[in-house]
Amino acid sequence: MRGSVKTSVITLTLLHPIQSVPVQSWCFESESVVRIGRSNDNDVIIYSAVVSRHHVELWNHSYGWEIINFGANGTYVDDKPIAQVSVADGMTIRLGNSGPKIRIRVGATNVQPSPKTRPPQRELTDKKAEVSQDKSTAWSGPRRIMEDDDGALTHIDFE
Repeated sequence: MRGSVKTSVITLTLLHPIQSVPVQSWCFESESVVRIGRSNDNDVIIYSAVVSRHHVELWNHSYGWEIINFGANGTYVDDKPIAQVSVADGMTIRLGNSGPKIRIRVGATNVQPSPKTRPPQRELTDKKAEVSQDKSTAWSGPRRIMEDDDGALTHIDFE
């Protein structure tokens, strides 16, 4: 009889800043490292002024997942800054003192594994003029709009 294999599934869920309801989820089934930050080379990309380009990493060890902060604005668990902590199923981290919150689930999940997903993109033609010519970001109230190299616009409300 075969022994059971320990699953290393981790699901990250971006929470709405006011209602704390899920906005977007990412599921990783057999990754050894999951990177979160503002830069496009991360596994989870979050566009927010308080999120560093390479903000946090989650490492999968034989004893479980561990979170390591690299962000200039810090990473918080229970309103306390952390440098490196073990992940507990259901814990919520906050990127920056007042930034986006991410709920972490480990183990079984009903979200289909989909490595390296990107935030939803949609054309915002009336907002295109607000995006600067150098393709950096532009703010319109609480909304952050970013144009990628393909000319697609993305926005996520964080405030």
